[in-house]
Amino acid sequence: MNTPSRLVFFGNERLVSGLDHTDAPVLTGLIERGYNVVAVVANHTNGTSRSARKLEVAAIAEQHGIPLFLPNSPSDIIDELSALKPDAAVLVAYGRILSQRVIDVFSPIGIINVHPSLLPRHRGPTPIESTILEGDRTAGVSVMQLTAGMDEGPVYKQVSLPLHGTETKFELYEQLATAGTTLLLDSLPGILSGVLLPKAQQNSDVSVTSRISKTDGILSPITEEATALERKIRAYPGYPKSHLSLYDTDVIVTSAKVVESITDGPIVIACANRTWLEVTSLIAPSGRAMSAEDFLRGYAKNV
Repeated sequence: MNTPSRLVFFGNERLVSGLDHTDAPVLTGLIERGYNVVAVVANHTNGTSRSARKLEVAAIAEQHGIPLFLPNSPSDIIDELSALKPDAAVLVAYGRILSQRVIDVFSPIGIINVHPSLLPRHRGPTPIESTILEGDRTAGVSVMQLTAGMDEGPVYKQVSLPLHGTETKFELYEQLATAGTTLLLDSLPGILSGVLLPKAQQNSDVSVTSRISKTDGILSPITEEATALERKIRAYPGYPKSHLSLYDTDVIVTSAKVVESITDGPIVIACANRTWLEVTSLIAPSGRAMSAEDFLRGYAKNV
């Protein structure tokens, strides 16, 4: 690039809730590849995460002398963004809807979004969790042009990843974050030059995800089959966690597997439609992580 493109970065780079670490790979990659990141816009008004730890994107912005905006609404800083004369913007896990007025600031290229699913499948806020919950055999990342509709914009490129069916939310995040960063950084020169043009999404496989609530983590073996519960346990670490009552003790289940009968493990739960789930590890009320065997020794002595 003779003259580095002027980019605004939107996002916290946390694609899933509950993840305690990230190195903001997209923002870091943009800087390392020589793009002129003229502003970073994050969505926590105090510049910190839910755990009161400073957001990595805020720390990186400070380190590189990049202006940091923490608006209550992106529309509040339209004038400031326009004054920066950006060529385009990149958005990763920003967590807020951008109005058409904000998107128009970056015309004609617009805002380039990294979404961790094979759009139009799993639009919305929880694509990684939904990929696990639905039992998908393939995951992926889409680099798309943002529109005012929820993840409805045209797609520049996609990459797919085969799944083996045992991934947790955090494991899948790591895979998709790596793939998405590479896909975006490799695609960006073509997007900015106009050589790579986006294609409209097809309407044949549209699905829309929804936000996850705390109550979603309550496991109900009476009404749900073992396969569904096992997927929830893999989809819900960090938040909302998978809660279950074992021997009159409330625990957080951290791993489990579907089995054939009640005799296939030390702790096997009867589930709907005569299916069986073996709990293999959990977090006890004390907060200690332990195996099923350790739990039985400490909390179910009379079993």
